[in-house]
Amino acid sequence: MPSTIRQIPLESATKHHSHDFHQIVITLCGSSEFEIEGLGGRVNAFSGCIVPANHEHFYSGNGYNRQLILDLPEDAPALTGEHRELVALFDAPRFFALDNPLRHYLAFVESELAQGFDTSAMSFQQDRLAATLLGSLKARLGASESASQRRLNLDQIDRFIRHHLADELRVADLAKLACLSEAHFSERFRVQTGLSPWQYVRRQRLHAARQLVLQSRLPLTDIAIQTGFANQSALSHAFRRSYGLSPRQLRQGVSATNTPLDSATHLAPSSTSGATSLASSAPSSRASVKTGALSFR
Repeated sequence: MPSTIRQIPLESATKHHSHDFHQIVITLCGSSEFEIEGLGGRVNAFSGCIVPANHEHFYSGNGYNRQLILDLPEDAPALTGEHRELVALFDAPRFFALDNPLRHYLAFVESELAQGFDTSAMSFQQDRLAATLLGSLKARLGASESASQRRLNLDQIDRFIRHHLADELRVADLAKLACLSEAHFSERFRVQTGLSPWQYVRRQRLHAARQLVLQSRLPLTDIAIQTGFANQSALSHAFRRSYGLSPRQLRQGVSATNTPLDSATHLAPSSTSGATSLASSAPSSRASVKTGALSFR
């Protein structure tokens, strides 16, 4: 199937879905909010995000906005054949900012889309445009390093995450702790833990949220904010995917049975093994996420 490039505004009402194709969303003007599997941030003009296939994501537009969206099936020419290495871009969600050369390329893409080619020519041209953009993004986001590097200090990383659950938290911040670039840190982190940084932070947020649900009477909206989820709906969705029940059902079940469910054998998040758990400390301020780096909220 060919790639599709389209321009649309996003509504202000928050929506969510997942799809079986990869996607790149670039904000051309205005701003938008994206949360992918419980992690995300604000996407300002000339910034974007990478949404891997089958990843649940929440999104909304802020005021007047316009988005360039690339829909990329796994068998699209832009991701197969001589371009097959570009699929590595979709190993995990990412946020990025466009430099000046890529901003100029976007203007060229827009002018090409406005040419009004016939259907068959347009499909071919869109894949060529998509492949060039993907290749440029891959070059800028960095290549993988060898796995035979020194081990990361996970205790230090855990402490940092624990104290910044609801604050601005970016991959760049974690990479700085290890004195590495974002790309090198992400690769080394995956090799050591079996998780990408965003999966690891999501696991920690879920654990902290579960502890607050079990051990406090805080409203679920407050728990969502304190543990870095965009809203109560995002928190509930993440709970259902990982624990098989909502935060309210978990809390009601504890109240009904008066039996603690806080042991490691109950309701562990469904994630790859190898990541350490996090104590249930969470600050009270809401996350504010900047673009220009891989970001978590």
